[in-house]
Amino acid sequence: MAQILTPSYLVNYINDAARHKAGLHPPRLLVMSCLGGIYIALGGLLALVVAGGATGLLAANPGLDKLLFGAVFPVGFIAVVLTGADLFTSNCAMQMVPLFRRQIRLEEVARVWCLSYLGNLIGALFAAWGFAYLTGMLDATQPWTPYLQRLAEHKVHQPFLVVFIKGVLANMLVCVAAWQGYSAKDTLGRMVGIWAPVMTFVALGMEHSIANLFFIPAAMLAGLEVTTTEFVLQNLVPATLGNLVGGALLVGLPYAWLYTETEGKVDQPSDIDLP
Repeated sequence: MAQILTPSYLVNYINDAARHKAGLHPPRLLVMSCLGGIYIALGGLLALVVAGGATGLLAANPGLDKLLFGAVFPVGFIAVVLTGADLFTSNCAMQMVPLFRRQIRLEEVARVWCLSYLGNLIGALFAAWGFAYLTGMLDATQPWTPYLQRLAEHKVHQPFLVVFIKGVLANMLVCVAAWQGYSAKDTLGRMVGIWAPVMTFVALGMEHSIANLFFIPAAMLAGLEVTTTEFVLQNLVPATLGNLVGGALLVGLPYAWLYTETEGKVDQPSDIDLP
């Protein structure tokens, strides 16, 4: 049976990892974040092709189609964690641990968040343009193109508060997925730990700002009549704010408080390696 890191040990590991990330040179963090944006976009593209191409299943059983969409989407998140790329949404929780312990300053947290978001944006937009649009995968003849357009149109035309709340839940699950991924000793355990929460938030139709940086621009490239202003104000802003609240206030801070540096530290079995 695979062993896992205890929660208190894991929080200390995340604290050290977040401090290290806060000290990275901006170009390095930006490149890591660009890769993270690309990986998330590729997971989204795979989900579109698989679930959006299952037109018969979509008509007969839309719930099962949502499950299929959610089941394949996490490959991007798995790649982010296993390859050491960077994702803004998981940083929302991770950076709160050393901030709570007063080991880094608020301006350092803001710097990580901004660089991470910028890199994710560049990577996701590049993937939408280069890997989805230029390859012809968004042609009108493809069965998943109307699926993508309906998905993006729905995301843009929801009330601000609805998108915000969906963003909160989305990043709670994303951060839980990232922390579960860090907790496992072996690669398979890490993959399963990441997969389950990510599949859940995607199948439920929650709002992940970085994923939306791929889905909605890709739909716009495919002909969806949505302006950049509508995309930013009606989806990206509330989704991002919700992601911040869900990650920082509902995952990062509670665990930083529960497992403080003095109260939460315990010895770990010697046969468990850090992820």
